[in-house]
Amino acid sequence: MRPLDNSQLFHEKHNHDHTHGSDCCDDGHSHAHVSGPVVMLGGALLLSSYIADSIFGEGSFHGQLTALVSALLLGIPIVKSAIVDVIKGRYFMNELVALALLAAFIGEDFRTAAAVAFFMLIAIAIEHRTAAGAHESIEEIIRLTPRKAKRLKEDGTEEEVDALDLALGDKIVVRPGDAFPADGEIIKGSTSVNQASITGESLPVDCEVGAEIFAGTQNLSGLVQIKVTRIGSDTTLGKVRNLIEQAENAKLPVMRMIDRYTAYYLPTVMMIAAAVYFFSGFDMDRVVATLVVACPCALVVATPSALVASVASCARLGLLIKDVSVLELAAKVSSVVFDKTGTLTCGDLAVVKLKPGEGTEPADLLKAAVIAESSSNHPAARAILRLAADAGIELPKDIECQEVPGRGVEAKSAGKLIRVGRRSWLEQSGVDCSPIEVNPEETKGRSVVYVAQDEKVLGWIGLSDTIRKQAPIAISSLNKLGIDDLNMVTGDSDSVAVKVAKEVAVNKVSSECLPHEKVEYVERLKAEGKIVTVVGDGVNDAPALAAGHVSIAMGVSGADIAVNSASVALMNNDLRRVPFFIKLAKTNQAIMMQNLFVGLISIVGGLVLSTLGILDGVNAAFLHTISTLIIIANSARLVRQGENIEESETAEVS
Repeated sequence: MRPLDNSQLFHEKHNHDHTHGSDCCDDGHSHAHVSGPVVMLGGALLLSSYIADSIFGEGSFHGQLTALVSALLLGIPIVKSAIVDVIKGRYFMNELVALALLAAFIGEDFRTAAAVAFFMLIAIAIEHRTAAGAHESIEEIIRLTPRKAKRLKEDGTEEEVDALDLALGDKIVVRPGDAFPADGEIIKGSTSVNQASITGESLPVDCEVGAEIFAGTQNLSGLVQIKVTRIGSDTTLGKVRNLIEQAENAKLPVMRMIDRYTAYYLPTVMMIAAAVYFFSGFDMDRVVATLVVACPCALVVATPSALVASVASCARLGLLIKDVSVLELAAKVSSVVFDKTGTLTCGDLAVVKLKPGEGTEPADLLKAAVIAESSSNHPAARAILRLAADAGIELPKDIECQEVPGRGVEAKSAGKLIRVGRRSWLEQSGVDCSPIEVNPEETKGRSVVYVAQDEKVLGWIGLSDTIRKQAPIAISSLNKLGIDDLNMVTGDSDSVAVKVAKEVAVNKVSSECLPHEKVEYVERLKAEGKIVTVVGDGVNDAPALAAGHVSIAMGVSGADIAVNSASVALMNNDLRRVPFFIKLAKTNQAIMMQNLFVGLISIVGGLVLSTLGILDGVNAAFLHTISTLIIIANSARLVRQGENIEESETAEVS
């Protein structure tokens, strides 16, 4: 047995009407549909019973009648729901409330029965609205994606189709002011795009031909043609929706522990109620109070409410948590490992030096490098390709490329084998690099790739990168969180790595690392008993990301394999989100413990007071509602986390 969804006793009208009574949802739990107006009517009748007694005297017929009608109106759906649960072999909160109501009816205390039912439904309504918050955010996401799309036919004319009917490779037209119906790539035109729904960035992004577009983002200025690359649940927006749903249904270890003891909870409470009834001289009001105060609504909502609020806060800032259980690990992080290129640096390399060997022209060196890098998505490849485009170098058509992770790329063209990558790799491949003399001053602070054709080295190309402006701030924030074991692991040269590490204040550096060596570095930290977070973006980082306890991938600029290997996807490139996420995880952990404490205190304290006769049924129901409301309000504080980042971004824009 496991706890039932407390929202099942209260259901508001949304897009279609519901009738009173019990039915079943997909998970088999019974639902007693009670609309808001009916609850308010029952509450008004309950209040009327008190007014009638003040007019006609205590225990008047009018007061009893209105209390009875109120109790039946509010109590019958609860009892029916409990009966359905019993038939299906599920026992938890519904049954405790139903037993309390029946006990009050047996004692002909209709006013107490009505008050208990009213307060319980109000508490459930509060919980329902909290759970509905996640559903509403999902509905908001659904509404971001247009239902219709303008698809281009083969003859160049447009046809309006359902967005769900789009297929990979379809070409669509998106006009200014419209939202993009699918993920895609711009093939014609340019525009500014509002990507706040995906990346959390307030500034519009200028997008040219070749730029990636996310479903649900808004086209602001230009008419563009898009080639569809992802559809439906495979789109970035579809993944966001799935992540929110997973977060709502996920369970942390503490929640699973509560589930394990659920089977013992109801029998224990019933034994306590029986003992109270016997030793109190058959005082039915104490039994009602005991059953009501034992309802664990506050305990059940303690962790899910905090998790949903945390996920919502992260999504607002462009952090997508794939598995909420990672929040528990992130709260204990003691070591962070950063990649360099594309993570601590912008990854937007630029060619700053062409150094051809003897007998090689700079144009020949560049052309050979372009042939090898033509199919690569590495930042160095993009820099070389940009320079080649500016120089007007045309590529031959017969190119066969292969990337060697962590070492370089090689390509065959016109019967020649061209390699671009590390000097050590070229030498291992039989290339004699001795004719190329390297002046340390020329390569200081630069990334260097060597170019070889067949067995001859043609020269080297120097590239330079810039530090992300948020990187030093992120490192400083991590230090303030008490995380002082900050590492940078990169495949770049030692001189470049040391220079970057010094600028961002990372205290440990490991350079010239291959992918498997990055994994070994992470494993060594784990062997030392540290909880490790890995932050990276490239294909080379994917194994290390998978090895970390917590892994964060740079989702916008990063490779798909890196994003898929990570437990958290950062949909923008602001590294301040990394310390924010760790701080949020710590706060989430603290708030969950506070919520569980409030839930336990309200139950244990309430049981003590009810068994002593200090707490009656009505006040027990009120205590139950208040404790649930306190927990919801406490969890809601998490939603506001990260506002300082948004404020600073707004200030930067202005």
